[in-house]
Amino acid sequence: MQLWSDDRCGWLALHLISGLGNIVFKNLVDRFESPEKIFEAGISQLMEVEGVRKEVAKSIVNRRLTKDPVMELKKIERCGARIITYLDPTYPMALKKIHDPPMLLYIKGNEIPNNLTFIGVVGSRNPTHYGLKAAEKIGQGLARRGLGVVSGMARGIDSAAHWGCIGGRGFTIAVFGTGIDTIYPASNKKLLQQIIQKGAVISEFPLGTPPEPKNFPIRNRIISGLCMGIVVVEATKNSGSLITASQALDQGREVFAVPGSIDSFKSTGCHFLIKQGARLIENSDDILDELGLNYRFAPKTDTFSKEQLPPLDESERTLFDIIGDYPMHIDQITRQGNMEPGEVSSILMRMELKGIIKQLPGKMFVR
Repeated sequence: MQLWSDDRCGWLALHLISGLGNIVFKNLVDRFESPEKIFEAGISQLMEVEGVRKEVAKSIVNRRLTKDPVMELKKIERCGARIITYLDPTYPMALKKIHDPPMLLYIKGNEIPNNLTFIGVVGSRNPTHYGLKAAEKIGQGLARRGLGVVSGMARGIDSAAHWGCIGGRGFTIAVFGTGIDTIYPASNKKLLQQIIQKGAVISEFPLGTPPEPKNFPIRNRIISGLCMGIVVVEATKNSGSLITASQALDQGREVFAVPGSIDSFKSTGCHFLIKQGARLIENSDDILDELGLNYRFAPKTDTFSKEQLPPLDESERTLFDIIGDYPMHIDQITRQGNMEPGEVSSILMRMELKGIIKQLPGKMFVR
């Protein structure tokens, strides 16, 4: 006898059993083939499955759920989301191959194409201007070559990679460490809307799950699991991005790192990865070369190629040559340019108006 009229409720019900992890959930599905048959089994039958504890078996038999699956399904639909299960044909094939795949995914947006190669791009939540620019250009370059970009929609590098992929008209996936009904951070509301339109947002956490620190390392294995490789753009040695890189290696994925300045604390994690054997990359073409992928969708061009500059007079050219990809204080620019402070301020303002440099807080300037 069917327990619920909708098969999705059975999957949700198992997902809402306290103490039932993904690996044991998968073992149960492998043994009984469907949630309906799992709920029809007795305690002794359930405990024959590897990893099933007696307390969990009792919870399944007595249907001790943390929430009502029928009501939960209605809430999912009301918030514009849907669920895909491990046995669903639209479930990402790459994710099925990891050790502990999520047995149920909440999703908003488009169906994830199984014929698309994805690259994860992760890094600091408080990056430098250099890191943001690198992440956006790599995301855009990957999109233009027909690859997708996966990240966590956090502030900083994650957001820049998503925006870059969207700018390159590619498919991007944001993996949440919260419930799919929670926008985190709230400042990324506009980005979320764009991802839903042009990609997908997924989570394995039930609705209403808050952004607790313990959830993000769990989430990171999905980011790497969806991908052929992971790019770390800017990270310190204790960054969560290094956890993602480690999980990627455990899953047999490639790890890439973008080098930074030896004076930049925020690149110490990337340099550590490179020393440990991660592939040093500067642009999307380097990634495709390392993975042995063909340029089927676009001609090979350097994603870090310099943009065409507007006409510059001699003084503007002098200051442009002084200012680099790392922020520089106006006093340092003045000293190196051997000019008067007032003259430098005037030239920098003209250059800002031309859109070739940007002023950052603290009188810092960057290309």
